[in-house]
Amino acid sequence: MRRGALIVASAAIATGVVTIATAQGYPERVVQIIVPSTPGASADILGRVLADGMSAQFGKPFVVINKPGAMGVLGTADVARANADGYTLFHGATYPIVVQPLTDKDAGYTFKSFVPICQTFKNDQVVVVPPNSPLKTARDLVEAAKRRPGQMNVGIPGIATIPHIAMIELEQQAGVEFNLVPFHGTAEEVQNTRSGQLQFAAVPLTVAAGSGLSMPGIFAETRNPAMSEVPTFKEQGYDIAPLSVGGLLGPAGMPTEVVRKLEAACIDIMKGEAAQRVVKSTFQPEGYFADAAGFARNLDADLAEKTSLVAKLSLK
Repeated sequence: MRRGALIVASAAIATGVVTIATAQGYPERVVQIIVPSTPGASADILGRVLADGMSAQFGKPFVVINKPGAMGVLGTADVARANADGYTLFHGATYPIVVQPLTDKDAGYTFKSFVPICQTFKNDQVVVVPPNSPLKTARDLVEAAKRRPGQMNVGIPGIATIPHIAMIELEQQAGVEFNLVPFHGTAEEVQNTRSGQLQFAAVPLTVAAGSGLSMPGIFAETRNPAMSEVPTFKEQGYDIAPLSVGGLLGPAGMPTEVVRKLEAACIDIMKGEAAQRVVKSTFQPEGYFADAAGFARNLDADLAEKTSLVAKLSLK
């Protein structure tokens, strides 16, 4: 028994030594950053800034691999299944990590399948209306829905997305019913809003900002400094501000030293000029960035909020 225990202990020590040595030499080859969205999306653009910065810092290639599909599940599942050695990472909104496993038991992973490295952005959600729309405020949206119950065509970028959650909360708080129309992403949603096929739509602020469409309100705790003229739904009487964050994560079980190396590089890169240009162009609110510990706290808060909302709103 004593000899067996010694063998087990020796094996554990040897494994630990190999892990430390591997971490110290990291990276030794190409690192993939999987982005579960299309090229040109804000998460993709910022992911490429991180990839370029880390390639320069570490002297090894960091490459972005776009893998959209199934509301982000395809690319996210690839990262969850990857070896926890730091050579396959995730960069994007954490919706597929937090919400999808709550609504899709076949997602192939759970919230605990990932380790946070750094938070790089937040996504505020807003409502956009067609050109020349008479709907100027949250009250206008609600009053129009009361006059036409179930007949207001309202776009959402998919079932159980953060904008969808926000709209269901608005229905419940205002006591109205919308005809929620899901789209495969935001581009078609915005196009149908602009043409007047939709009375309004809920989209991320980064999408709305480039659309040229008016915004009656933003689902956030405070106004966005870059668009301070847009009032929050909260100040208009509807306490709706679903959390939505994104950043760099890896498969659970990554060596602590590798996580620390990547975190330090991320902190440095996000302070740089290239990253700050993206931060400005995507209208990031205060508190958009967090280190690994802060990101972990925000993810825990996000999971608690979304678990409650998914159950409350019957999205399972």
